[in-house]
Amino acid sequence: MALGRAAIIAAFILLAGLPPAAAVEPLPAPTGPVVLVLEGTLDAHNTIDGKAAFDMAMLQALPKTAFNTTTIWTDGLQTFEGVKIADLMARLGAKPAEFNALATNDYEMSFPASDALDHGAIIAYAQNGAAIPLDNKGPLWIVYPYDQDAELANDRYLSQSVWSLDHMTLY
Repeated sequence: MALGRAAIIAAFILLAGLPPAAAVEPLPAPTGPVVLVLEGTLDAHNTIDGKAAFDMAMLQALPKTAFNTTTIWTDGLQTFEGVKIADLMARLGAKPAEFNALATNDYEMSFPASDALDHGAIIAYAQNGAAIPLDNKGPLWIVYPYDQDAELANDRYLSQSVWSLDHMTLY
């Protein structure tokens, strides 16, 4: 009796002693207004065309990260809360090499995924304990912990700090 291709691969993995790849849980559909859409190389999605659409509650249900930092766009020390981009990628089963981030005002920035992943960048949805206002960089803003590493306070990382973020393509 012939084995199917999937059975052969599974048998090889078991015989080689390799752990099976972790399955990514299905992504639920948003119930509120969509605030962020991700597309590209991701394993979990919730749209017919293979994209991941998030409402604010879905983002807030992911592991939260908060830090204090100053920015060139704000006065004084600010507290930002959101989801680490690394945690979001893990939830989606994504391991991109590059991001293309797009804002509602058509600002667009492509950058190596390692920049955000290695430096703890978050997609912030709160600033100083309140939602980031639509008319002041919200509702989502890519923020780095600028004060934790002097390297982050240069044009490379500052230009990646996309506010009014609403779309990311993963390559």
